[in-house]
Amino acid sequence: MITYIIIGITVITSLLSFGNPKLLSALIFNPFVIQSRNQYYRFITAGLIHADFFHLLFNMYALYLFGSIVETSFEVIFPGFGTLLYITLYISALIMSSTFSFYKHKENPQYNALGASGAVSAILFASIIIYPTQELMIMPIPIPIKSYILGPLYLLYSYYMGRNGNDNIGHDAHFFGALWGILFVVLLWHDAISNFITQIFG
Repeated sequence: MITYIIIGITVITSLLSFGNPKLLSALIFNPFVIQSRNQYYRFITAGLIHADFFHLLFNMYALYLFGSIVETSFEVIFPGFGTLLYITLYISALIMSSTFSFYKHKENPQYNALGASGAVSAILFASIIIYPTQELMIMPIPIPIKSYILGPLYLLYSYYMGRNGNDNIGHDAHFFGALWGILFVVLLWHDAISNFITQIFG
């Protein structure tokens, strides 16, 4: 499955970058460097590296859970094109989730970002559109919540923290990655909205 291939490539690249500042510097998302040196590949390569093992584990576990769901669903929804569209969603999400940050920080040489969380957010929200009544849990809330309820709460939280937070987490990437995941599915699957409504209201 493509999900496992993405996880494998990301894990290997991340592990190689741990303790290797030269490799990390060559792959990391730095809008100033991207613009000044035309190194637009960094939109994608930044999603292959992580700050530490916990960061890597969290993102890859989430991708393992929801990537398999979306990949399998795409194969059913888009017969013959599911795998291609799944790959397209993931790669395009790496780009779209970081576009806002690129324009926001392109004059700041000190700004760096890394990790696959923007693309993982896109995959998560694609799964929410397809299966809105699935139950999800998010720390520190110890109870499962329907995804169509938790999703909007997560978007509001990411938007707020992206504007007001100072915790060194890429909330903008989470927010715009999630929006891209929704938009991608809705634009390509003409039954997406009706499926979403039907599952919630029966």
